[in-house]
Amino acid sequence: MEYDNDRIRRRTDRIEIFYWILFVLVYPLINGTTLFTRDLHIWPVLLFISLMLFPAYLLYSRIMGSLFLTLRRGGAAILMTILSFLVIGTFLFTIYSVILKFNLSPWEKAYFTFSSTTLLRESSWTILNMGFSMAIFYIRKSIDEKTLLEALQRDTNFFKLRYLRAQLNPHFLFNTLNSIYSLSLQRSEKTPEVVVKLADIMRYLIYECNEEKIPLNKEIDFIRNYIDIEKIRYKADIRFTVEGITAGVMIEPFLFISFIENGFKHALDNSFTEPFIYITLKVEEGQIVLNVINSTNADLETQAKRRMAGKGLANSKSILELLYPDAYELDIIQTEKEENRNSDLRLRHARERLESLYPDAFTLDVILSKGAFTVSLILKTAAA
Repeated sequence: MEYDNDRIRRRTDRIEIFYWILFVLVYPLINGTTLFTRDLHIWPVLLFISLMLFPAYLLYSRIMGSLFLTLRRGGAAILMTILSFLVIGTFLFTIYSVILKFNLSPWEKAYFTFSSTTLLRESSWTILNMGFSMAIFYIRKSIDEKTLLEALQRDTNFFKLRYLRAQLNPHFLFNTLNSIYSLSLQRSEKTPEVVVKLADIMRYLIYECNEEKIPLNKEIDFIRNYIDIEKIRYKADIRFTVEGITAGVMIEPFLFISFIENGFKHALDNSFTEPFIYITLKVEEGQIVLNVINSTNADLETQAKRRMAGKGLANSKSILELLYPDAYELDIIQTEKEENRNSDLRLRHARERLESLYPDAFTLDVILSKGAFTVSLILKTAAA
């Protein structure tokens, strides 16, 4: 379905074309195989008749189909149907009168001659063909409605995605400005550096990420600038590692930043003496994996509520549901120092789950020896 100057232009669907071809062939095939099994030379004549009548049935389908949808009175629809039947019948017998002028066998003349048998046969065919043509109209209507519904669904998802991304931008900017404000209060010499990095981030937000998909390397540069700002603001063990081949990989913008931002938000507070946050982005065959580990002093319930209550994270999960409804996994693992010491079973289960995500021994030991909160996001991609 196309739109030209706000006017809908419907393209003929292949299924509709198939049914119309079948419609044209039914009449000559049935009559030829039942009445003219030995007179094969009459088959082209029957096909010619069907082709001549085809425009009339097509016109009937388009006009009467629309009228049936708009007319509220059944009497008017019945009257129009009877009129169409008479017009098509008159046209058919006009064609027969022309065919009778040719040299035909007695059996062929009997078939085309106007008689009660011929009238009954062709009336039955006309009624049947009118029914077939209306069925094709409703098949076409069903296809158009399905196409329109899919287009509306795409538009809805597009605008919903734009809305969610629009919410992410000011949310991220607000938190970054808070960082700069904190540095300015401390009269830090690093403030100009942070402002420059914020300018790079703003350039990315405004000019470089308005497409449906962007190069993964641009998203990585965006994440690095954000992490660099946080490194300047906080004294913590902050690590960002990229693994795999990222060149040529395309990704939707803002998929990862909320998970990373929440890691900083809940780890780097004044109540924690040895804060850390480890971020790993892995590009593997058929998938992209983001792992975010942050230190925490909160218990399981409190940390989970904090993590899931954030607006930015909620928006990111909504975006994932739109873009990867059946192709993403979000895994959350939390370890607590007290339980690690007191529960060998919990420690063993946590180690088994974490070893698949973090083969690095140092990182694994840090997670298990301290209170930590881990978020693992796996995106299934066609070509990663």
